[in-house]
Amino acid sequence: MSIHTHAFFLFLWFIRHTLLPLASLYLQTLTFFAVTYTKKAVNMKYVLVTGGVVSGLGKGVTASSIGVLLKACGLRVTSIKIDPYLNTDAGTMSPFEHGEVFVLDDGGEVDLDLGNYERFLDIKLTRDNNITTGKIYQSVIDKERKGDYLGKTVQVVPHITDAIQEWIERVAMIPVDGKEGPADVCVIELGGTIGDIESMPFIEALGQFSYHVGPGNFCLIHVSLVPVLSVVGEQV
Repeated sequence: MSIHTHAFFLFLWFIRHTLLPLASLYLQTLTFFAVTYTKKAVNMKYVLVTGGVVSGLGKGVTASSIGVLLKACGLRVTSIKIDPYLNTDAGTMSPFEHGEVFVLDDGGEVDLDLGNYERFLDIKLTRDNNITTGKIYQSVIDKERKGDYLGKTVQVVPHITDAIQEWIERVAMIPVDGKEGPADVCVIELGGTIGDIESMPFIEALGQFSYHVGPGNFCLIHVSLVPVLSVVGEQV
């Protein structure tokens, strides 16, 4: 066997017993960190509370009560309130029309439901925990003016719906109970009534969001009115 042939076989042995195991270990390490990062990214559980037929059914109390039950089970809970109106916040709205305004520690003037969340769950929320149509559209228009969309036609789908989903994911990760790290569950209340035109972008966004996080991380609770006709004693 010539020296060149011997060197060639030594080279093959080196590749098989040294380089290939190292490459395999490298790929396994990359896969582990990719899977770990993915699990952390989707580890948050989301509970969506919606209402039907009429507004004012008690969605806020329902969402707060669900949060209390989850907290009693040892889970850390945060909350988000979505208000489909075009106002940026509740600060300039008449209390006779929309109820009292709740002022957060960071000065945010928000819907009164966030006050219920804080009292029920003993947490401290931020102004970003109250999402409004005005805030979403303002953020998208600001990005469009800065050229962030690279000349694309800015539309409700996908730009507004994507902005809603990004806002929810970002705010859900903010600690609100004085502890480090994100909560285990985020309870989201969608204000208004299912079927309202103003709610449609949020309904579409949340439908997409349920697929994005997966069915094991998303739960929908619908609060509705069941009228009873007193004349016949039957439910409609």
